[in-house]
Amino acid sequence: MGHKTVVYQQKVADNLKESRKHLHRLDMAFLELQRVYVFPLNSDNFSDILGDVQHLAYSDQCIYRFSKLQDCMGAKLFKSVLLYQGENINKPFLDILNRLESMDIIDVDEWFEIRDLRNEIAHDYDANDETAINVLNTIYKIKNELANILEEIEKVIR
Repeated sequence: MGHKTVVYQQKVADNLKESRKHLHRLDMAFLELQRVYVFPLNSDNFSDILGDVQHLAYSDQCIYRFSKLQDCMGAKLFKSVLLYQGENINKPFLDILNRLESMDIIDVDEWFEIRDLRNEIAHDYDANDETAINVLNTIYKIKNELANILEEIEKVIR
């Protein structure tokens, strides 16, 4: 194994570790909320969340950890996987996503939905309660897809 391969393998390992950390904390925050609330949330139980500082902190942690996870995967992990595979990453991001899709790691359309949700959070998560409810419910639904992507990446680098 060449020096570059070891370096790229370490980058993938580090990025996977960071992604797993965010996913774990996202899961823990949802578990805490699920002790009291049933998902999908509705306006009544979201009002209850807003009225409880601890539950509001858990919901904010869900949003934050999802954003960090999506950022880490999109900005670091995907590129490090391709570098480890010996591929050029000096190309448009769509080409990177298409290559990952050809490796059965992601579905490009699903990734764009995940990215769009991340962008929605960045722009207007606090705009109104309906948006916040939708964001939390959507993250709850797609967090398993993010976990599956991480598992597929782990299979590829083994």
